[in-house]
Amino acid sequence: MKFINANFLLKTKTAQLLYHNYAKNLPIIDYHNHLNPKEIAENKQFKNITEIWLNGDHYKWRAMRANGISEALITGNTSDKEKFEAWASTVPFTMRNPLYHWTHLELQRYFDIDTLLTEESAATIYSQTTELLQKPIFSVQSLLAKMNVEVLCTTDDPSDDLIHHQQIKESDFQTKVLPTFRPDNYLLIEKEDFMSCIHKLSEASATDINSFDVLLTVLKHRVEYFHKFGCKLADHGLSSIPKASISIKDAALIFDKRLKNENLNNDEVNSYKITLLTALTKLYHSKDWTMQLHLGAIRNNNDRLNNDVGADVGCDSIGDYEQAEGLSHFLNAIETANHLPKTILYNLNPRDNEVFATMAGNFNSNGGINKVQYGAAWWFLDQKDGMEKQLNTLSNMGLLSRFIGMLTDSRSFLSFPRHEYFRRILCNLLGEDIENGELPKDLPYIGKMIQNICYYNAKEYFKFD
Repeated sequence: MKFINANFLLKTKTAQLLYHNYAKNLPIIDYHNHLNPKEIAENKQFKNITEIWLNGDHYKWRAMRANGISEALITGNTSDKEKFEAWASTVPFTMRNPLYHWTHLELQRYFDIDTLLTEESAATIYSQTTELLQKPIFSVQSLLAKMNVEVLCTTDDPSDDLIHHQQIKESDFQTKVLPTFRPDNYLLIEKEDFMSCIHKLSEASATDINSFDVLLTVLKHRVEYFHKFGCKLADHGLSSIPKASISIKDAALIFDKRLKNENLNNDEVNSYKITLLTALTKLYHSKDWTMQLHLGAIRNNNDRLNNDVGADVGCDSIGDYEQAEGLSHFLNAIETANHLPKTILYNLNPRDNEVFATMAGNFNSNGGINKVQYGAAWWFLDQKDGMEKQLNTLSNMGLLSRFIGMLTDSRSFLSFPRHEYFRRILCNLLGEDIENGELPKDLPYIGKMIQNICYYNAKEYFKFD
């Protein structure tokens, strides 16, 4: 029997019925990813599986480094075939890592390949996939259509011109491709490249950003611009939400110091950051956008690798930041001021699961079903154990039935079977509860609950239409 079979991860008959009858064929709303809109607009045809599958995938790069693969075969100048073979030689050692499941699920769903990827099978699989990728049905838009992707939201800097989103919008492509507003570059005032980011935004807006007040005005105009392209979400990747005073006056002085290249202390950095973030929430709330907060990563830990290869190449990890007090203070302040937007909280440290799930439940008193969501298992927690823990925590502390479901958070056009992975895990969890007598054996009712979690809740929550 092949490894990825029809009942993969579905341990009971009830789980199998729930998945095949209710979850399997639903469309996908992928409301957070890092796909390249240019490649979608141009309907890119990838040359080979390395180009579409390995390039930019820091999950695989981490595994290859752990397996002793040289950097030349990971991010270096060796051939695509050699890089694929290096990855294939690593795959057997990824057993019990989610990469093992994802690898074979993706080979199956996109290329109909059931053969296990190993050093021995690498050449054949590389040849098979390269040949298939030349066919029109393997273009980017065709791949998205194959996976029944109804909506996907890219991640975009406020300085982006969104020209590729415009091209997609004017085409006959059926998948709705929308931008997401990600202003991290203007919040992280302590970063070395902060001023270069300000200059880039100045050029994009044709405005000399010479004060904090001008920055706020420019960001407001960029929110308006993104909104015209159907943007419904903003996203922030921060280590934590600082507990600091909110003061436009102080933020203006701090911004002036940064313009003069003067050193800032931690209190100044945090005060600027929370003041700008609070100002942005007013804009999000006015547009009925959803604010995403991705909290807890400690990024680019390896200076040598970062200097040699670049940022975001697979040397990030879970941080042990204090999260509760700053997050509570921030959400309470904007709720009190009546401009708390719909919000999704993602945490990276599993010790904080209950912190985030209970924090989300504190701020649902002002309209909207589950207005503040405890978000899907993210990054290092985006695996079977992490998903189950997130689902169980949400079940214990909130309303699982109102959850808006999974996303890929991926840079790869072959990552959409992760939605299937999540759906199988969800159905297995609820199927086991039914068979254990912990939930009623009302399959239509629980089946509808599964459909809502996998698709309909997100459709209603974001209102992309």
